[in-house]
Amino acid sequence: MKRLSVIILFWVFAYSCPGGEFKKTLDTIELSDGDTFVFCGDSITHQCLYTQYIEDYFYTRYPKRRIHFRNAGIGGDIAGDALVRFENDIAKFKPKYVSVLIGMNDGRYIGFKDEIFNTYKNDMTKLADKIEEIQAAPIFITPTIYDLRVALAGENWIPPEKARNYHYNAVLAFFGAWLRQLADERGAALVDMFEPLNRATRRQRKNNPQFTMLQDAVHPGPDGQLIMALAFLTDLNADPTVSTINIVREKDKWSTKIEKGKLREIKTTDDKISFTFGADSLPWVVPSEAALGYKISDAGRKMSREIVRIVGLEPGSYELKIDDKTVGTYSYEDFAGGIQLQENKMTPQYAQAMKVAMLNKQRNEDVVSPIRDLWLELKTWRNRLAGTHEEDEEMEQLNQEDFDKWYARFKKDNAQLLKKAAQLEDKIYKTNSPDPRKYEIVRLK
Repeated sequence: MKRLSVIILFWVFAYSCPGGEFKKTLDTIELSDGDTFVFCGDSITHQCLYTQYIEDYFYTRYPKRRIHFRNAGIGGDIAGDALVRFENDIAKFKPKYVSVLIGMNDGRYIGFKDEIFNTYKNDMTKLADKIEEIQAAPIFITPTIYDLRVALAGENWIPPEKARNYHYNAVLAFFGAWLRQLADERGAALVDMFEPLNRATRRQRKNNPQFTMLQDAVHPGPDGQLIMALAFLTDLNADPTVSTINIVREKDKWSTKIEKGKLREIKTTDDKISFTFGADSLPWVVPSEAALGYKISDAGRKMSREIVRIVGLEPGSYELKIDDKTVGTYSYEDFAGGIQLQENKMTPQYAQAMKVAMLNKQRNEDVVSPIRDLWLELKTWRNRLAGTHEEDEEMEQLNQEDFDKWYARFKKDNAQLLKKAAQLEDKIYKTNSPDPRKYEIVRLK
């Protein structure tokens, strides 16, 4: 028995002792009023799509928290490029969190090579160090997918005859597996976008072998970027509930149980229930171009549940009105099971959420994307001056004086765009507070 006790104590010690050397794994984020979040990345972040849809979620889910989002994506970037611009493009904004989606370009679009991977590994480690040095929390995102079918059709810069041999999707998978190890070592958050994109693509190809979300084999379109946003929210355990209204009759007494909102002025008869409900938030709604991605990923049910459940209605069909407008007809069994409203385009709360999404789309297209274009141009200038950029004869004549003049314009234009971004952010926060709504559930004769 003594020997058994020693063995047990040994194993308890062996499996618990290392815990003191590592941080607890971060698997959720807490953004408070005034916090800043920076999305660091390459052209896939520069697209301003998955970032936009994540912003839409936070703008509608937490309307009372003024959260500042910054896009720091630049087309063509590798991890080393992010290190060069880190101070002015990331650290300057004093973020609480920095997500990093880099790796697509780091593999060089060829088969796996140790020296290439080691460069990625070393630079990503340095980037993680820099993020932690400014007391921000890194959120590592696995590289997204490479669509071989599209590449074999000649829709990418890799020649079709080489695309299969390069097995680039497998290279990206390896990079992502190492990134998971880096996150584990540091207790950092990890988001897996690789698996959800592959899974959704394979599922859709059961019926449509030509299906793709990456028209050039590399850059996901809006539907793919919606799936990326959902993966981000899911892996970071974002709150999936908008609001829940539970109204239950036991004998002749009605009771209510409300989640994330306030219900008042309830009135009940045998044929009608009416009340006023003020939700704490709006449903997560995205522009129409991402509608397919929202649908095939079941994003509404997974991350935007807005439920009305009424138990005890008399048998029959009922009309649901919100603010005197009919938004649907449901049976008493439907109500007892719970009506989900988050994707009902007839509701005023959906319309309000769409206004928020469209304002944010305007912010990203008119301001954020041009800012990122300026930073891409800055990278090109620096590469030209360093002699690391392939140029024609005219571009080779550029010198430091030319750059200094351009850089003065860069700073002026960037400042003006940041000011405009703040103005559009103001509009978003004037639009995203949910209004109280009048609900009526009326029995049809």
